[in-house]
Amino acid sequence: MRERTIASHFVRAALRGPKRHGLDCELLLRSAGIQPALLMEPRARVAPEQFSRLMQVLWAALDDEYMGVGQQRSKRGTFAMMCHAIIHCRTLDKALNRGTLFYSLFPDGPGIRLERVGDLARLSVDDSALWDPDHFLVESLLVIWHRLASWLIGQRIRLTEATFSYAEPSHAGEYELLFPTTRCFGAERTSLVFQARYLAMPLLQDERTLKHFLEHSPADLLARPDGGDSLTSQIRRLLGRDCRNWPDLETVAQQLHMSPQTLRRHLREEGPSFQELKDHLRRDLAIYHLGRDELSIQDIAEQLGFSEPSAFHRAFKKWTGLTPGAYRAQKS
Repeated sequence: MRERTIASHFVRAALRGPKRHGLDCELLLRSAGIQPALLMEPRARVAPEQFSRLMQVLWAALDDEYMGVGQQRSKRGTFAMMCHAIIHCRTLDKALNRGTLFYSLFPDGPGIRLERVGDLARLSVDDSALWDPDHFLVESLLVIWHRLASWLIGQRIRLTEATFSYAEPSHAGEYELLFPTTRCFGAERTSLVFQARYLAMPLLQDERTLKHFLEHSPADLLARPDGGDSLTSQIRRLLGRDCRNWPDLETVAQQLHMSPQTLRRHLREEGPSFQELKDHLRRDLAIYHLGRDELSIQDIAEQLGFSEPSAFHRAFKKWTGLTPGAYRAQKS
C-alpha cells in the first residue's frame, strides 16, 4: 500500500549532513514540499512522495549521495553507474559482488561486504568511517541494496535477520516497514541476512528496464519501504482502505489460515497489536487524504470510520501531534 507514511525522525536525520555543511535546511524542506514547522512536532509524519523529493533535493544541493555524512562525497550518478556496471551479470551473486567491488574503489566510504555462511548470505555495511549519528545513511544503504537485489531477480528477497551494531534507537518502531524480519541490536555488525539460494538466481532485468528503474531510484526505494510478506503487511492488505467495513481479528485469522490465538501470539512477537495496526493504517490513510484536496476533513473522517469529525480530530492529534486542519495547512 503506497500510502504508508514516513516518520519525521527520518526527515530530521536526513538533514543532519546538510546542516553540518551549512546549507539552509528550511529552504531545502520547502523545495521538497515540506513545511519546516511540521518538524517541530516529533510525532508528525510526511507522505512518501515528499520524502522522495527531499532525497532528490538533498543530493542535488550537496552533489552527494551520502548526504553529507561521509568523509568524501559520493557524487550524483554514482549509484546509477554502479547499476550499469552490474546489470549484465548472469546471477545475483555476481551482481552484488561486482557492486561491492565498485564501491570499494572509493576510499573513506561505507564498506559494503557480501559473504556466505553455510546456507545463509550476509550483506553488511561498515559505517565506522562515517559521521552518521542517527545511522540514517547505513540504514538507507541496507534498504536500497535489499530493494535493488530483489528488483534484479524479480522477486522479493525474504530476510532471515537484520542486525545492528548500535543500541535499539527510539525510532525502532518504524523498522517493521524497513526490515521486516527478526531484528537484533547491539550486534557485532550492521547487516541483512537471507538465504544464500537467492544468490544463484539469474538477473531478470536489462538496460531497458534499468533506465526506467533509475528514473526514480534510489530515492523511491527509500521513500516507499514495503514490509513485503511480513504478517503486519499481510494484515494491512486484508484490511484494505474501507475502514467502515474492516474485518475483525477472528475473520482476519481465518483468512490467514490460523487461529485467533495464534494470530495474537504472532502479533506480540512482531510488535504491534491488531488495534495498533488499524490505528496506524487509519493514520496513514488520513495523511494521504489530507495531502490532497479531493475530500473535506469531514469526508475523510467518515471514510476512516469515525462517527463524528471531533473523534477524528482527537485521534489524529494523538497520532501526529497536529489537528487535521493544522496538518493540511502545513502541506505545500
